[in-house]
Amino acid sequence: MNGGSRARRLTSRLAAQGAVFGRGSAARRFRIRRTLAAQDEGFTTRSRLGWLNAAGTRIGTTLDLERTAQELAEYVVPRLADAAAVDLLESVLRGEEGDHVVGTGVPVTRAMAVAAVEALRELEPSPVGEIVDREHRRETLLTTRCLGARESVMVASMTVEDLDRVAPTESAAAAMRRQGVHSYMAVPLIARGVLLGSADFVRAGDSPPFTGTDLALAEQLASKAAVYIDNARLYGREREHVVSLQRSLLPRATPNTPGLKVSTDYAPAVDARGVGGDWYDVVALPSGRTALVVGDVMGHGLPAAATMGRLRSVARTLMTLDIAPDRVLARLDLATRDLEDDQVATCLCAVYDPADASYTLASAGHPPPLLIEGPDGVPRFLDVPTGAPLGTGVIPYDPLRLESAPGSRLLLYTDGLMKTRTEDVDAQLAGLRAAVTGMTEEQLADGGLLAAAPQGDGRFDEAVLLVAQGCGPAAGTDLRTWTLPEGGTAASTARRLVTEQLAAWNLGEMADVTELVVSELVGNALRYGGGPGQLRMLRNERLMVEVSDTGPDLPQIQHADVSDEGGRGLQLINMLCRRWGSCRTAVGKVVWAEQNIPRG
Repeated sequence: MNGGSRARRLTSRLAAQGAVFGRGSAARRFRIRRTLAAQDEGFTTRSRLGWLNAAGTRIGTTLDLERTAQELAEYVVPRLADAAAVDLLESVLRGEEGDHVVGTGVPVTRAMAVAAVEALRELEPSPVGEIVDREHRRETLLTTRCLGARESVMVASMTVEDLDRVAPTESAAAAMRRQGVHSYMAVPLIARGVLLGSADFVRAGDSPPFTGTDLALAEQLASKAAVYIDNARLYGREREHVVSLQRSLLPRATPNTPGLKVSTDYAPAVDARGVGGDWYDVVALPSGRTALVVGDVMGHGLPAAATMGRLRSVARTLMTLDIAPDRVLARLDLATRDLEDDQVATCLCAVYDPADASYTLASAGHPPPLLIEGPDGVPRFLDVPTGAPLGTGVIPYDPLRLESAPGSRLLLYTDGLMKTRTEDVDAQLAGLRAAVTGMTEEQLADGGLLAAAPQGDGRFDEAVLLVAQGCGPAAGTDLRTWTLPEGGTAASTARRLVTEQLAAWNLGEMADVTELVVSELVGNALRYGGGPGQLRMLRNERLMVEVSDTGPDLPQIQHADVSDEGGRGLQLINMLCRRWGSCRTAVGKVVWAEQNIPRG
């Protein structure tokens, strides 16, 4: 078929649909036929098909709704239209389903993308990102008809009245008149039977009017683009679900820990496939110590998030029992191997002791922590012995004990904070240290490192940041430690020290019970632990007493008969105190008891 016969066929189609787009005088229709023939020569059927097929490589390059809509608008300008605008349903932007039912009213839409040739930059479309205002012209706007009936609309040669039926406001209609807009069409964006939005196209100036062929081409393009937009909607909804699950499994608030100020932050990955496995936790331990945990499950998505929740629960339970970090990792390794999905994770545990401002750290294949000595110190990576990741079955783990200077900050993080697609691990660590060097104390506490991490497509993994800074005790918090003598005077010395300290804290009414508790703890240390070592007493929200010894056996409550002379000490402690417990240390064990402080 030659160009003249194709033009005649398009002209006859134009005449058949004159009620919709065939307006104007005979002379005008003659000019239209002439321009249609000229356009048909430059935009053949083969070129149209090629242009339509190429849309798959230019639209939907990412799974981002906004970007996909912008790609659609930019692709049609200037080949198909001089200006284009894409509006999406508000429900689609929230990740919900689009409109399934025809004729249920015009849904609320939001302007998502605009593109235009340079000569039409002064048009006044609905601002991108804002709700499209159709309230004043809801009954007359052609886009209302397009969305409500899910039908394409075209006006080949527009009159002044048609401009008012296209523009959302009078000012926009005036701008279209000034710019010489003369042809318009709107097509619905429908994918899988669901309405997602609409796309508007205009031509102006010397451009030929839209034809039925143009409308069919726009409908085919909108059908393809709608699938990409719906994929982005589904992908965004999945990401939101995974991120919501991830956040719900993380701590909602950090506890008040004496002598340590902790700030935490979490940044999900831009890609939903990068979300799911990173976690942190802060656990207040007896006698004012604080446990810090950061971990990363290898894998992404819902399975990794579920594994993360299990491991965090196990780690928190073990830390609450005041188990040493290296032993926590050993038991976490056993728990990881028991999981059905054969997951592997890295983890870093640290315990801070405010009595001597020391950290005890253990690592299971995790990136090294970063320590900033003093308020203005130079950051350096700690050489924590790196054990095998959890789930590999390679134990034990070796701890590192470190005494920190006043004001020092310890940074625990996951690899998403520094990981890139191009640099090796050494370069990533060097970049992280350089970023920390240029930040103030306030910037670090406010999550400045997350802001400095790779953004957009560069950050393909989520990131966790935990910053711990040793500081003086908060108001109302006091910690005292004493070394008890050997022999029979240990119990009397402990009672005297406790009584004097309680009097200094204005807690003399707690002296009787506390003396009894400390006597039983020291007595157990003398009988079963080779003698007491250190007595520690902490006043914070509650009063806690702790006695250490070198014995390996942990005490347990025994059932004493009426005739037994002993075996009732722990029963008394269990009755008089809020709670009590014990845990092993590198040289023995500690036994502690906690009481509520009377109000006032």
